[in-house]
Amino acid sequence: MRTRPLFLVLLVLSIVLALGVAQVSAQDTFMGKTAEELFPGAANDQERAAAMAALLEANLPDATGRFAGQTLTVSVQQAGARGGISGPYYFWRDAFEAATGATLEIVEIPQAQYFTTTSTDFLTGQNSYDIMNIGAWFLADYVSNGWIQPITSYLGQDGYPTWNTEDVFPSLAALMQWQGEWYGALNDGDAQMLYFRKDILEDPEWQAAYEAEVGSPMPYPIVTWQDLLAITKFFNGKDWNGDGDPDDGISLHLRSGGQGFFHFMSLSAPFSITPAEGDDVRKVTKYDNVYWFDPDDMTPLINQPGHVAALEYLKELAATGSDAQLGWELAEAWDNFLNGNAVATFSWGDVGSLAQDPTRSTITGLLGGSRIPCSTHWYDREQGAFVDDEANPNCVGNTTGGSWFPVMSSFTDVPELAYYLMAMQANKPINFFNVVYGWTGVDPGATYDMFPPIGTATVDQYVAAGYNASDAEEYITGYGENFFSHPIYETYLRIPGTVQYWDILDVRLAEAMTDQRTPQEALDLVAQEWDAVTNDLGRDSQIAIYQVSLGYTPGG
Repeated sequence: MRTRPLFLVLLVLSIVLALGVAQVSAQDTFMGKTAEELFPGAANDQERAAAMAALLEANLPDATGRFAGQTLTVSVQQAGARGGISGPYYFWRDAFEAATGATLEIVEIPQAQYFTTTSTDFLTGQNSYDIMNIGAWFLADYVSNGWIQPITSYLGQDGYPTWNTEDVFPSLAALMQWQGEWYGALNDGDAQMLYFRKDILEDPEWQAAYEAEVGSPMPYPIVTWQDLLAITKFFNGKDWNGDGDPDDGISLHLRSGGQGFFHFMSLSAPFSITPAEGDDVRKVTKYDNVYWFDPDDMTPLINQPGHVAALEYLKELAATGSDAQLGWELAEAWDNFLNGNAVATFSWGDVGSLAQDPTRSTITGLLGGSRIPCSTHWYDREQGAFVDDEANPNCVGNTTGGSWFPVMSSFTDVPELAYYLMAMQANKPINFFNVVYGWTGVDPGATYDMFPPIGTATVDQYVAAGYNASDAEEYITGYGENFFSHPIYETYLRIPGTVQYWDILDVRLAEAMTDQRTPQEALDLVAQEWDAVTNDLGRDSQIAIYQVSLGYTPGG
């Protein structure tokens, strides 16, 4: 759900090492076609060679006898042939057509209109798309309306590109399933982590200056949001990068419509979610491991004290950065950090790969990364009171973002061809290529992207693909820890109306950040408006779907 430009200038030998295959010679072909014919959209010969190596390793089955002459239509969010998430469908189109003899038509839809456009298409019976590349929050709407079909029966069948569902991070795999059935195939894996200037925070002179000014040692490594705020307060307004101008502590994007509401979700989770008691701390109860609504009656929780405290904290954190943040969208906040003007930011995996782009970043080799912070201050709804515990902070992971993946229309007349494309994008060498090349917008989502003990990747693979070794270690380790080391995780909202609920939250958060309303006033209004959406959609049906999405059993 993010757009990223090309950032890697690769050596052919390095590409080959990254993908673990034999060097691609000028004579190598796939289905009789050369790399030049298959990858006309490649930025340069090095990228083209890397793609060809991945394609040959993918071992795609020849399906021309089954699919020749057929046409497959896929809808993607509008970002263009080199844009995030849409780009890989264009990039691999000629290889797909060579392997199948079919024609792939790509229809771009603006992201803000994607759900409305596709749902209207179904409701009016046009059924224009065989595959929709959706954000995970669309799934309940699509499933409950019968618009998409499960792909479980195709998994492991001969005649299709191979991919292993066991490779997918469990928290992401859950987003692609509904009541035990697989609907999506691996593509993008979203979560948010913390990024910071490792060179600055580990500098003994800056650590000494912090202690002299604040009266205590710098809280580094950063474990909690409270640590982060202390650090950004100290560095904000100081010329810590030596350019002669005062610099920022934090870099955020706070403009409505700029995806800032996603970041509020990740930040507010440890202020408002509590683990369950007993052996299974992830069990969903009326009070534990819930963020959005009371699972018994759909009462909004968004204006509960924990959420309000998080929004108050966000205002404090934003005050340690530029006033321009109030008008920034995502890329502007990223660029401020990547250009060396902010000590920290928190966002998706894109920042880790963009930091390697010499046209976008001045901080290559200086990046620090860790899982999303915990909080020493949080609200226990069951007790009706705040908890403060510096020794044992509340830690909550996330799968915040789109985690964009393809799903198959229930009305397609070419279901086997549709699954072939879905499986091809999920195939390990092809997916790994998409992860490594930042312009694709595809973030890590499989264990083979991670370092041991989580996965099987190596730092050398990323270095061979153009990464600075230290940056790769920080980024990939932090990203993996966010998925695997937190005791509990924020529940993902996957119910009809999610688009409406989130649009409301986005608008009201911006009002609070610009002092048009207090945090409590803004979130009270969100709760009222969410109730109206729930009533309009049917509270009883919303409760039932919400409980299924959480795995919640009333009274359990």
